[in-house]
Amino acid sequence: MGVDLAEVSRVRRLLGRDAERFRERCFTDHEWAYAQRFRDPSERLAARFAGKEAVMKSLGVGWRHVPWRDIEITGGGAPTVKLSGRAARRAEMLGVDRVMITITHTGDQALVMALAVAD
Repeated sequence: MGVDLAEVSRVRRLLGRDAERFRERCFTDHEWAYAQRFRDPSERLAARFAGKEAVMKSLGVGWRHVPWRDIEITGGGAPTVKLSGRAARRAEMLGVDRVMITITHTGDQALVMALAVAD
């Protein structure tokens, strides 16, 4: 299990400083497009950022071992996790078949819990 809390204001500052660099390092095209549909994409991006951290924790690793973009958090209904690259290899090594997450966010914070599941 992994949990992470992200401050929306911190994500907003990162977007204001260098949105393209933050995007390229942390988010898939799908995640970015989803967040841009909202008046303030910072809330959704903070939730995705926290989600990636929570997923890494559920796999027993950190961002130095798994690139941010190897984890994709989908939106629009129940959130789902798609793993690729090193994240997928780590999950396979652990016998993890899927990662379940739940997301909640306010204007100030995004909280995500992730559970790595082996069937």
